[in-house]
Amino acid sequence: MGAGHDHAAHAGARHRGKLAVAFAMVAVFFVVELVAGIASGSLALISDAGHMAADVIALGAALVATRIATRPDRTGRRSFGSYRVEVFAAGLTVLIMLGVAAYVVVEAIGRVGAPTELATGTMLIVGALGLAINLISMVLLRAGSRESINVKGAYYEVVADAAGSVGVIAAGMLVMITGAGIWDTIVALAIGAFVAVRAVILGRQVLHVLGQHAPKDLDLAVIERELRELDGVLDIHDLHVWTLTSGMNVATAHLRVNAEGQRQAVLVAAQTALQRDHGIEHATLQIETAPTKQCHEVAW
Repeated sequence: MGAGHDHAAHAGARHRGKLAVAFAMVAVFFVVELVAGIASGSLALISDAGHMAADVIALGAALVATRIATRPDRTGRRSFGSYRVEVFAAGLTVLIMLGVAAYVVVEAIGRVGAPTELATGTMLIVGALGLAINLISMVLLRAGSRESINVKGAYYEVVADAAGSVGVIAAGMLVMITGAGIWDTIVALAIGAFVAVRAVILGRQVLHVLGQHAPKDLDLAVIERELRELDGVLDIHDLHVWTLTSGMNVATAHLRVNAEGQRQAVLVAAQTALQRDHGIEHATLQIETAPTKQCHEVAW
């Protein structure tokens, strides 16, 4: 993929405005929740505020990544552009989520057996406000999460924080009803576990892209068979398919044809099939009329 290709409307960029709105709402509420958590002494509220801080960083990183990804390369060194910065932003989100989960678990364990006095009224009010903010953010980011791994990372953060807000409300009600502060610790542990699970799920997707694995929704065997069945194709080898960033799959392959005159026809047919049937818009195909020594020497 050359630096001259224009992808300003790629998946992440299409949802930049919604990311900006969600970032602004979450950033404002983070300050409110942190102050309320310290004032009320609620670990569930403080842990949720910590996760909200992670939201601010994750959403901010996602927002910046969509901007960087669409910048033209002026160095002449980034032949694939800067699209993969969105994947790195999603990876940062994973690390933040795991850090928040670990912090919550350590703090919760440290509070076991310690006397606590909680302002349950504050917990309920702030928890309800946080849930409302997160639900709005979820609605804003839901569509983008299906198209962009970068937006998906931000969406997962918001979903996890919505669960945290539900947990804060539940903890406040349980403490109010039973008078037992241990419920605050239990809910905090549950929030930490939920955040960790979501982080692992997203982390596997990030590693899948960075490891240049074939996209999960594409079957390499099917692609190879379809290319081999094109008129004039004798053989196919060195087929590689990977994801550059969300919505941008790339392929390379060597196709051996019957005769020199079939090169252009086979090239057009193969590129058309890859784009039409598999959504691979960028395929670098080498057309050969005879086996080459180099191809047999390459072991990957």
